Amino acid sequence: MIMKTRIGLIGLVFCFAGILNTSETFGQADGYITLSAIEANGESVNREVKFGDEIYLGRSEGDGFLKIKHINFRNGTIEADIKGNNTPQQSFVGLAFHGKDDETYDVVYFRPFNFRNPDRKSHSVQYIAHPTYTWQKLREENPGKYESALDSDLDPDDWFHVRIEINSPAVKVYINNHPTPTLSVNQLSSGEGGWVGLWVGNFSDGWFRNLKVVSKK
Repeated sequence: MIMKTRIGLIGLVFCFAGILNTSETFGQADGYITLSAIEANGESVNREVKFGDEIYLGRSEGDGFLKIKHINFRNGTIEADIKGNNTPQQSFVGLAFHGKDDETYDVVYFRPFNFRNPDRKSHSVQYIAHPTYTWQKLREENPGKYESALDSDLDPDDWFHVRIEINSPAVKVYINNHPTPTLSVNQLSSGEGGWVGLWVGNFSDGWFRNLKVVSKK
């Protein structure tokens, strides 16, 4: 069952630049979306969401996310600070984009419990395109193509910075401002525009802050 909750984001700044019609939809000033607009357009799916200095998505069965509706992001960059934990098979944290509905979207996500595991570090970062291209399908049919290890040693219980550059169909993922992408793939979805969201996987929780979305004209 999918649980939907309309929420407000308190004490958090989201910066959008150059997104189609967002100045009218969100009432931006100088590229920033107002908190009242986020409150009107934020929706959680299958997760309880808590707010403080960061956004927390609670643990639950199945995937869940906090999506920002009424934007049409296609190409550009998505950035955020993300924190999971070192609990095996219970820490899948990432960013969703090109969302069409609650079932159809792309995700770049991380498995922090694999960051320092010598036998599984090659499964640290993953691209998927739901509902068709799950991680199981991609690993079975294209092993090593849509997932990779990280370029640097990261503490699985600490914050890390993510920047995703999308020039559809190309998707490049950078960690902690490293000049070389950690993962570089071509999208398996249509690559059309859609919503952006904070995402956690099955039985996972996660922390997010400093989300920034800049659309390329």
